[in-house]
Order: sequence, then C-alpha cells, then structure tokens
Amino acid sequence: MIILPAIDLYEKKAVRLYKGDYAKMTVYSEDLTKLAGEFREAGADWLHIVDLEGAKCGGTPNYDVAAKIIRTSGLSVELGGGIRDEETVLRYLDAGVDRVILGTAAANNLGFVADMVAKYGSAIAVGVDLRDGMVAVKGWTETTGLSGMEYCKNLEEIGVQTVICTDISRDGAMAGANRSLYRDLMESNRMRFIASGGVSSLEDIHALKELNLYGAIVGKAYYTGAIKLAEAISEANA
Repeated sequence: MIILPAIDLYEKKAVRLYKGDYAKMTVYSEDLTKLAGEFREAGADWLHIVDLEGAKCGGTPNYDVAAKIIRTSGLSVELGGGIRDEETVLRYLDAGVDRVILGTAAANNLGFVADMVAKYGSAIAVGVDLRDGMVAVKGWTETTGLSGMEYCKNLEEIGVQTVICTDISRDGAMAGANRSLYRDLMESNRMRFIASGGVSSLEDIHALKELNLYGAIVGKAYYTGAIKLAEAISEANA
C-alpha cells in the first residue's frame, strides 16, 4: 500500500480544514518546496495535492505554486481541485502531474469522465467525497443526492481505475479512518481505492493495508506529529 502525504493549497499555503469547513482552516506551511522535500526524505514516493480554492470555485488559482512543487519535489504527484475541463487536465499533465483527480466535474458529468479515461487512461482518477454516504461537490460545500456506492459502480463501468475516497466527517478530525466504508467499497468494486480522511495512527495504516487498499492519504496526522511519515510508510510496506 502506498502512503501519500497531502498538501492542501489555499492562497499558496499548505492548510488543513476541519471536516471540510473553510471557516476552520489551519495554516501549516508556507515553504512548500521544503515541505515536499521533507516528504521525499521520509521515503515517500507519491504526493497528493488539492487546490482547495479551485475545488470550491473552479479554476486553477494555485497552479504556479503547484507546478513548482511538481517540478522540484522528485515525487510522483496526483492532483485535484478545480479541474472541470480537458484544457485544465492537459495543463496539469503537461506540468508533470502523474494522476489528475476529477471531482465536481465527474459527479456532474459521467460522460466527461468517460471521455477523459478513454483518452488518458490511468492518468485520470476520480475523487469521491462522501458526507453521510452521499457525494459532495464544489469543495465539499454542496451535497448531492448521489449515493457514493452507486456512483462508484458507475465509475467502474466507464473504466475508471483509481478512486480517492474521502469521508468528510473524518477529514482533519483525527478520528480514525472509516474502515467499514472502505471494506464495503473493496467488496463491491474492483477499482484501486485510496483512503482519505481521519487516517491518524499506525493502527489505521495497518487496518487499511489489511483491507488491500491501494493507498492511504496522510494529512493532519503528519502536520500535528501524530504520525511520523517514515513509520507510516514502513508500516504500509511491512
């Protein structure tokens, strides 16, 4: 299982939200190149980046700082937030992103996802952000009537290979990963799932690995010191 340390971008800073609430934001770093270097030194191979402003409002307001991280980090990068057309997909792929994450655009238009998967294959992933089992969009500010489990079945049918699934109620709350959610997803689908939200201990890492998840994202737990990244990577590879 791969461990993906996270950089959530807001106004060119690394921040964390509490349960997706933009009013409850903590800034953790303004030196993003140094931060990515720390991840690499700890043994990370992948980096998860989200442009929170882009996710909320569309567009790529943090493109320049994201592109610098991608260029200098030496890490494989998956990135999402505000990617709602093919032009933006290509802009990030050309910048060196290995896996582009579609969120709001995917929930609003499965046909767009299918087209992107047909063209770019495994370089396209989908972010499935869940609030009480339902898909949330626009930086988690709106909840749809779309069931997460049904949505994942639809994604699998159109050829999506990788899904980043976030339990919003756990994100930034240090409450532990929602293991039952990921167990249900793994039992119902053949896609590669990356767990996000609440991963806050080595026990979480071990449990998610036992479920045969493809990956787990570590965010606030790293920034607060609850998890040492090198230890998390070691546990995931054990």
